[in-house]
Amino acid sequence: MKNLILLTCLFMVMAVTAKAQESNGSQAFYVELGGAGLAYSFNYDFRFDKNDINSWGMRIGAGGWSRRNRTWSNSSEGLLTMPIMLNRLYGRETHFFEMGFGTTFIYYRDTWEDWNGGGTTTYKEFDFILPSGNTPAFMGVFNLGYRRVPVDGGFTFRANLTPLFNHNGFWPLWVGVGFGYAF
Repeated sequence: MKNLILLTCLFMVMAVTAKAQESNGSQAFYVELGGAGLAYSFNYDFRFDKNDINSWGMRIGAGGWSRRNRTWSNSSEGLLTMPIMLNRLYGRETHFFEMGFGTTFIYYRDTWEDWNGGGTTTYKEFDFILPSGNTPAFMGVFNLGYRRVPVDGGFTFRANLTPLFNHNGFWPLWVGVGFGYAF
């Protein structure tokens, strides 16, 4: 998980450096708390038509966590989420209404050794808002909200209502807040 986060950050720095001379706000890197990445995610967003900010675009991200507890049964837990969404912006200058849809890939493992020496047990079901069942799994995601995009690049902000759904139901009241850099 640490390698994935490090690789994502490295990719972001290289892309920002390569595009620094051509800044119109049609691309962005941002961190989102909540939202389609569930807990948090690092994201890259771009417009298919780089000359029209009011166009369709795509977002790709990754988030999750990993932890190990050696003091209690040598247990470990890990989550990887990867939101992939299509979105559209409507607005003028720096203020936009954003709407979109897509999916979030979920991979979860909770592993522990039985205290009586009975072997290792792995739990694969991720229960966060809606139970996912055994992972890997996918969760459907909608997106409705506000996005601030600077005209010549710079600080970007977004706040969204992010309804989630899967084979176990629909949850309409999940939200996400993102901060990042548009270029």
